Amino acid sequence: MTKNNDTYRQIVDFIYETGIHSQTPRSGLWFLGSGRQSVAEHLFHTAMIAYALAHLEPRVDRMKVVLMALFHDIGEGRTSDHNYVHQRYGRLNETEAVTDISRSVPFGPEILDLYEEEHERKTPEARLVKDADTLEWIATLRGEEEKGNTKAREWIGIAVKRLKTVPAKRLVGFMLKTSPDSWWSMVGDAWFVDRNERDRKWSGKETKKRGVTRRKSKS
Repeated sequence: MTKNNDTYRQIVDFIYETGIHSQTPRSGLWFLGSGRQSVAEHLFHTAMIAYALAHLEPRVDRMKVVLMALFHDIGEGRTSDHNYVHQRYGRLNETEAVTDISRSVPFGPEILDLYEEEHERKTPEARLVKDADTLEWIATLRGEEEKGNTKAREWIGIAVKRLKTVPAKRLVGFMLKTSPDSWWSMVGDAWFVDRNERDRKWSGKETKKRGVTRRKSKS
């Protein structure tokens, strides 16, 4: 097998391995008593939040932030996700898992560097990604709270205390006051009543009523 073919084979294995994240559950929700989330869902949403946070912090490298968010839990495909109760009694060596992953692909050193930087929390990018990780958890808890889980609010209060960056601390205040359904809510939207063509356009009227200005779409 040539070196070129070896590289392709390594990348194929990487594709299949990262696919297992969609089958790996986030275990904290077991103790909450409701909700389901995979590691893959968590990684994707954390990356979206990190990208948004980076726009509130001009000093950081936005692309680096997104990559770091995507890889911050990549080892959990091999170690599984350990919640805080599990971690109290021992933690599998996720760093070793990520190191082994990094040895298996030609772009491995970049993955390991991003992973180690995020876990060291010394750079603005790393601190922002960690806060994005926490905000993703808070967003998940807010969804469960809205569905009636009474433990979620207490858990949210604990998670808020973990936030370190100014943008994240400011953003979470809005998150706690905004329903997870606010972006699409049917309340006051005539489209959800009769599906009349004249009401199809997403006007953003309900958003404006909540005190948030939305840019008008081009007609």
